[in-house]
Amino acid sequence: MLHRIVIPTVVLAAPAFAADLAAISFKTLEGKDTSLKDYSGKVVMVVNTASKCGLTPQYEKLEALYGQYKERGLVVLGFPCNDFAGQEPGTAGEIQAFCKAKYSVSFPMMEKVHVKGPEQHPLYAALTGTQGAFPGEVKWNFGKFLIGRDGKPIARFEPKTTPDSPEVVQAVEKALQ
Repeated sequence: MLHRIVIPTVVLAAPAFAADLAAISFKTLEGKDTSLKDYSGKVVMVVNTASKCGLTPQYEKLEALYGQYKERGLVVLGFPCNDFAGQEPGTAGEIQAFCKAKYSVSFPMMEKVHVKGPEQHPLYAALTGTQGAFPGEVKWNFGKFLIGRDGKPIARFEPKTTPDSPEVVQAVEKALQ
């Protein structure tokens, strides 16, 4: 049974979740096959990103969060997405170059995916679908999902909730304990 506690910009879920997120494959920006299985034992933050959005400066805060907690087991996975006002039109190479040059992104970036609609990536369907951990479409770029070391989704943060906000930092720290 899934229990939710709603706080203005975050939804926390109880650990019960049926989907095996680790079995869902996706590709890195370099085209390499991967899945959450490759991050087994880590706390994972899944973020849909965009290069031409008012929230794009969150890359800097995501990189800082990753830098602060990666040694303790946090990994941030960026999933570029062009579903919102065409704000990620770039190719894989352009996205990679932008992220490195503008924000010195060192966390793993994945190939562009759809986070909503008929072509929604299976990872996002498992997170946001009617049977998902956090039902309800991603509202915009930089929606964040926190997945525990056990591979179970534990929190959802709306796009305007920044990676350095107290609720995000507290959830990350708790998940890393």
